[in-house]
Amino acid sequence: MITLKGKLEIEDFFSIVLKEESISLDKQVLQKVKDSFEFLKNFSENKIIYGVNTGFGPMAQYKIEAAQQVQLQYNLIRSHASGTGNLIPPTYVKAAMLARLNTLSLGNSGVHISVINLMTTLINRNITPVIYEHGGVGASGDLVQLAHMALVLIGEGEVFYNGKRTNTKDVFKAENLQPITVALREGIGLMNGTSVMTGIGILNTIYTRRLLNYMIACSSAINEIVAAYDDHLSLELNLTKKHSGQRKIAELMREHLKDSTLTRKREHYLYNGISEATFFEEKVQEYYSLRCVPQILGPVLDTLNNVEKIVIEEVNSANDNPIVDVAKKQVYHGGNFHGDYVSLEMDKLKLVVTKMSILAERQLNYLLNSKLNDILPPFVNLGQLGLNFGMQGVQFTATSTTAENQMLSNPMYVHSIPNNNDNQDVVSMGTNAALITKKVIENAFEVVAIELITIVQAIEYLKVQDKVSVKTKELYDAIREIVPVFTEDVVMYPYVNKVKDYIINSED
Repeated sequence: MITLKGKLEIEDFFSIVLKEESISLDKQVLQKVKDSFEFLKNFSENKIIYGVNTGFGPMAQYKIEAAQQVQLQYNLIRSHASGTGNLIPPTYVKAAMLARLNTLSLGNSGVHISVINLMTTLINRNITPVIYEHGGVGASGDLVQLAHMALVLIGEGEVFYNGKRTNTKDVFKAENLQPITVALREGIGLMNGTSVMTGIGILNTIYTRRLLNYMIACSSAINEIVAAYDDHLSLELNLTKKHSGQRKIAELMREHLKDSTLTRKREHYLYNGISEATFFEEKVQEYYSLRCVPQILGPVLDTLNNVEKIVIEEVNSANDNPIVDVAKKQVYHGGNFHGDYVSLEMDKLKLVVTKMSILAERQLNYLLNSKLNDILPPFVNLGQLGLNFGMQGVQFTATSTTAENQMLSNPMYVHSIPNNNDNQDVVSMGTNAALITKKVIENAFEVVAIELITIVQAIEYLKVQDKVSVKTKELYDAIREIVPVFTEDVVMYPYVNKVKDYIINSED
């Protein structure tokens, strides 16, 4: 059981969303939410407060009488539950729910205590709202997507329950749940924020780090397979660059390769006397996709670390409007719902993920092209050349998927389109950015899955299972559990999908 105190870390999302640990709310959090609600209720009696006794957006010029204020919240939720397109997977919705719960728990929103109590119960029972990908522009936060979440909290709409899409009212009846109390600003409090883009964004960082770990492993294994010189990974060389990411990647690769008997020391071969040869049969230096991995993956690591920092800052922030300050007895109107921070970081993240897919595709090509590597048969074909095709077919998949990532890496951050009668005249498109990044990450796992199968086939051909490092042997054994040695041509897509599923769900 994890007790929420208003501050979450990446590890909490991993435990609660992916490992399904239960949560509870700290007593001080509950009291803070109650105090915020009571203060706003009293404060708004003789003042104009946006979204309490006014309309929304451009309609804020219209005063809403006390007798209509509860209906105003219901109207907002129902009218904005207008999402379309594909469904956001329940895991990502759960992350969004956790993000929204956390910001409402800060006591800056003035919502009724029933809101955070019911959200806690839904998270613990894996009851997740049906939310669509299309609809959010990320300016007044994720209005449309969060409206679908709010719709469930008032007992309407649909949820995923026991793996099935079901009407909320039926699930509430089965689970003996009551909808939230709509008393003040529960509709706008739930909807006005960045929690969907942030929840998706946090899971994106978790999966990106997992992907990066596999790229480090693949890059290390390829250096073994081709018996590369190891000085490009040396501490001395990488200390001459000041970037912490580059140094860390080189360190992790040295650790991976520390017990390999395949990588070579340059001083044993090229520094042991001047050769009389005018042409060197063996490469003096490897291709960039092997030799420049610290310089390529270093920026990926540095970027990922910064993205994590920003999205965690966002999830621990009050990101709706207006902001209730009980201590100072004041309500502040502003734009904390704006998603530019998350949008920009998601665009950065998808750029570096695409770069990883490019690196994986080039490393794959190096293994498949016998004229480049000089040690493997074409397409790492373990069968009869000409009659069999080896990994030839799946290279097309890796190449086309990488190309799609390159196209998807165009930024959403600068694709602002004014809407809402030009009230929202500069928007973030943060939810689009997070969802496209999610797609780019999934694509990259496909490319890496194909590369992994090829690495294992290459080790098989060279018969170096007992010479590779312990870490590479562990990777070899894991993939061999999924993909058998094949000399005859086999249907490849089930194996690619199984390897992708294995690596994307691993916890390494």
